[in-house]
Amino acid sequence: MSLPPDLAQAIDEEAAREGSTFSAWIAETAARRLKLDAARRAITEWEAEHGAFTAEEITQGLTQARASLELSGEEPQKRSA
Repeated sequence: MSLPPDLAQAIDEEAAREGSTFSAWIAETAARRLKLDAARRAITEWEAEHGAFTAEEITQGLTQARASLELSGEEPQKRSA
């Protein structure tokens, strides 16, 4: 695997901050990406069969996702406006 040097350095620094290794950080990040991609596909398939989620369903889903992240010890990502 080959990465741009600046990206590899940033990953190495972040892994060190987390008390992890470069390889473990890459593996964890890849696993998260695969889960997100699977979730996006599942949502798209569900909406194709049942119709778009309502605003209320989206709000409930976000609330549950945030609660799940807090229980797992992860910080929810902040979105910039």
